[in-house]
Amino acid sequence: MRAFKMCPECQAEYDNPLDRRFHAQPNACPKCGPTLELLDVTGNRVAGSDAIASASHLLREGKIVAIKGLGGFLLACDASNGKAVTLLRQRKRRPFKPLAIMVADMDEAKRHCCISEREEKLLASPQSPIVLVWWKPESTVCQAVAPNLKYLGVMLPYTPLHHILLKGTGLPLVMTSGNLSEEPIAKDNDEAIGRLSGIADYFLVHNRDIYARYDDSVTFVERDDIQITRRARGYAPYPVHLTFEAKQALGCGAEWKHAFCLTKDSYAFISQHIGDMENLETVEHFEDTLALYKRLFRMEPEVIAYDLHPEYLSTKYALELASQSGDIKLVPVQHHHAHVVSCMADNEVEAPVIGVALDGTGYGSDGHIWGGEFLVADYKGFTRMGHLEYLPLPGGDAATKRPYRIAIGYLLKLLGEASITSELVFLKQIDAVEIELIKRQIQAGLNSPLTSSMGRLFDAVSALIGVRGEIDYEGQAAVELEMVAYDDSGNVGNDGYPYSMIEHDGMSIIQLKELFSAIVEDLCRGVPRATISAKFHNTVAQMVCEMCQLIAKSTGINQIALSGGVFQNRLLLRKVVSLLESADFSVLTHKQVPCNDGGISLGQAVIGNFG
Repeated sequence: MRAFKMCPECQAEYDNPLDRRFHAQPNACPKCGPTLELLDVTGNRVAGSDAIASASHLLREGKIVAIKGLGGFLLACDASNGKAVTLLRQRKRRPFKPLAIMVADMDEAKRHCCISEREEKLLASPQSPIVLVWWKPESTVCQAVAPNLKYLGVMLPYTPLHHILLKGTGLPLVMTSGNLSEEPIAKDNDEAIGRLSGIADYFLVHNRDIYARYDDSVTFVERDDIQITRRARGYAPYPVHLTFEAKQALGCGAEWKHAFCLTKDSYAFISQHIGDMENLETVEHFEDTLALYKRLFRMEPEVIAYDLHPEYLSTKYALELASQSGDIKLVPVQHHHAHVVSCMADNEVEAPVIGVALDGTGYGSDGHIWGGEFLVADYKGFTRMGHLEYLPLPGGDAATKRPYRIAIGYLLKLLGEASITSELVFLKQIDAVEIELIKRQIQAGLNSPLTSSMGRLFDAVSALIGVRGEIDYEGQAAVELEMVAYDDSGNVGNDGYPYSMIEHDGMSIIQLKELFSAIVEDLCRGVPRATISAKFHNTVAQMVCEMCQLIAKSTGINQIALSGGVFQNRLLLRKVVSLLESADFSVLTHKQVPCNDGGISLGQAVIGNFG
């Protein structure tokens, strides 16, 4: 606000101890404060005196409007207009990934969604995050907003502009980040017009600068506990309290859902969500935000902790930064150790725990892709006690975009070539030549890295039972697999599938042959995929509990820390926690940082302090 010089009337109010605006920081009015304008795609002002009224009219007509908010631009359209939502998806190149909506007040939110008392408090909290809530079938919000999902991301207005706009439209509005695909959110007027003119029809802007880019935070409530899946506006950079006096350390984060962490004194400062480190714009956003945090908190890292994966841009950044200064200590950190320690630090626990780290991808100490890991860990180190059996990932990273390849690879390895039959409906959608190529890849071990990933297991089962064979966004196959497990009332049965465990070189390994054989048998018998999905979720929960019981028996440790992106699956989280608590375990889940890779930098920075 320093750019806006107070007019004489505002200055007089500001200087008068008897005026309530004497306590304001800052003071402004329509004459001397920020002003709103409605612009077209060329940046020219649209004629008319009331920018908000004009924008409201355009939104009711089905137009897409880019709105300058608190931490950047949001793209808005009528959430009940299927054509407008589909057009926004096409222009934004986001065919399936769910969009969030903003509604005028709590009453309207309850017309669209089932909202518990805890969810209501979270929606109305000062942080005003997006909250994932159960979507009512009778809602007028069109299915294109969140295709194939039963949860809808909802938020309430958190600026005066939003309040007036929502009142003016009388509609639920899609409010999604002002960017293209995974680029950083646009924050400046000229930048927005340059980057978003191919998406938005109009721009509702003001002349007050945004200091730092912040996306909206995303949360959900499970078992009456708040879980954060994207930590940004409203939460960052609020610190996490540490149980020790920390060095000035930097945790560089991972590749996806990137955020970094700085520690100092007894605090850890985790950045807002930066994005996926796949393009130059996101890397520059990371560097700019890190420079801002270092300046803001007056710190210069003496320790840099980073992921073991040699190709992560965050890892390369750490190595380059250290090469420029011989005084910086480098600490490489295994991905899943960082996950577990992140959960420990989140709960202010130092004693060794049984860490359950379930995610899609993490570079393992043996060079394989980990992701279904059971560790005994503390801040100083870890011992790998168990994992899912290693299975091939035909095509490597390409398979993560095409889960049907994972399903074929797992079937070939577990049940043999005879399992690839016409009875499996999902195979009918795949070219026979590609199936043969996958067979040869598996047989020759060509570009088929081994993985113990729980995320990939969910992908494989999703494809196998015909839920999702190809994905548009990370985790889509697993998300939709969870959705089909619920009946119309949101209930899930308790039956499961068989599996086995073996001991090998002092490691407990979960074997999946019986599981896949039973799923294939159910498919051939015509068992509904909803039943299969529910049974699969129950089985994974039982695997986790049984493995923890085995480890507890040999170590005497009774505290379990759950981390990794797979635990964003609310059904699985609910089942796992329930089983573990019934087995008399003390269970730690994330509270202040995400369980996904958005929280991993906290674990890195803590481990860096002890490395």
